[in-house]
Amino acid sequence: MKLTHTHDHKLPTGVLGLAVTPDGSTAFAACADGLIHQVDTTSGKALEFTEKHATYASGCVLLPDGRTLISGGYDGILLWHDVATRQCVRRVAAHQFWNWQLALSPDGRHVATTTGQYLPGGWKYEPAAETEPSVKVFSTESGELIAALSHVPPVTSCAFSPDGKHLATGNLMGEVRIWELATAGNSATRHGEPVAQWTSPDFTSWGTVKTHHYCGGIYALAFAPDGTTLLACGMGPMSDPMAGNGKMTWQRWNWREGKKIDQIKDGQHGSGLMEALVWHPNGQHFLMAGRQAQGTWNAAVFNAPDGSLVTSLDTKKRITHARFTPDGQTLILAGANGQPERKDGKWPAWGRIQVFRVET
Repeated sequence: MKLTHTHDHKLPTGVLGLAVTPDGSTAFAACADGLIHQVDTTSGKALEFTEKHATYASGCVLLPDGRTLISGGYDGILLWHDVATRQCVRRVAAHQFWNWQLALSPDGRHVATTTGQYLPGGWKYEPAAETEPSVKVFSTESGELIAALSHVPPVTSCAFSPDGKHLATGNLMGEVRIWELATAGNSATRHGEPVAQWTSPDFTSWGTVKTHHYCGGIYALAFAPDGTTLLACGMGPMSDPMAGNGKMTWQRWNWREGKKIDQIKDGQHGSGLMEALVWHPNGQHFLMAGRQAQGTWNAAVFNAPDGSLVTSLDTKKRITHARFTPDGQTLILAGANGQPERKDGKWPAWGRIQVFRVET
């Protein structure tokens, strides 16, 4: 697989969430300024949605009809936006804490959202119990709460299975839970039980230097197109959590059994936090991306059958999200260019939308 950089567009602030139209012509960026920016991926022309989150906009999903965009933010609010007018048409108070990640079911009927804050629960710094359900599922049509599910907070990632019947969630401590939505409870307040769960110590780290807390975590999940396996990416153990130099890693499991079947090969990784994970439509490749502390790449394509690295690139930026178009010919990356300082009293544009041509 060959990736050729074709466009690089700037936005006022870092991009934390990304949705893309099927033809790849338009990207929707949830940004650190609390706004959703609609971006023409060819010209770079950007338009702002009218309603903003009170703080960072952390994610967004585009419904299959292309008419409605749902965004989440660190204010714990979900906003429904009319794409044609860029006006807000619904507000739902989803969480008491911030939204970490959103996921849209394949049929567009449900949106999942995760939340939670790591707080020490005892003198051993074990995680405190959640103060609200860390995973919620809402109807995209009505905004009604469909399911409220318990998971040790913070829950930093979520993904629907291709058939929409299962939801995977992952947290800061490397714990994965799989929920069957049909049995998650008939009432909005009933907590369902996961149908599978396991913990991988390769996705978390206990701070032994400078600070006492967990670092790393699972920041992206993705079911294989055939639904048989589940991928996760994030950052593994490290000696100095403040340096963010944990292992850039991915693992793949038979999710029904919680059995690990593959992981990143030794020598193919550097150090840093991986935040983006996406399958190529051909089902033979997947891409992992994020931010690099040490190494030679911050985005790489892997061969699904054997897990080998196929190609990689270093964008010199933080990548938060990645999307392939359905035809597999375009890759869109979103993220940020460092942590800027004011210049002449103004903040430089540090959000990025990057477009690549894909050849297989």
